[in-house]
Amino acid sequence: MSLLRTAARASIATRVIGSTHRRQQQRWAAQDAAAAQAAPPAAQPTAPAAPAVGMASVIEQLTQLGQLRDAGVLTDAEFEAQKQRILAA
Repeated sequence: MSLLRTAARASIATRVIGSTHRRQQQRWAAQDAAAAQAAPPAAQPTAPAAPAVGMASVIEQLTQLGQLRDAGVLTDAEFEAQKQRILAA
């Protein structure tokens, strides 16, 4: 008799686990669908931008800035601040 009881318990446990798994999968699918609707559409990848016409002047300014730092005219902090200003422009 204990073999039948064990088989019955295993069967019930399998059904409970299966239905729990199905419910959880449905919840996750609903959450994914809600997140997909709420999220803004992904940006389309674009081709890399061509170098700007002013890029040569930016490189020239950075080179001059580096020379001033190397000559000891600018500290490293001043150099970094000016570099960020140039790159932000």
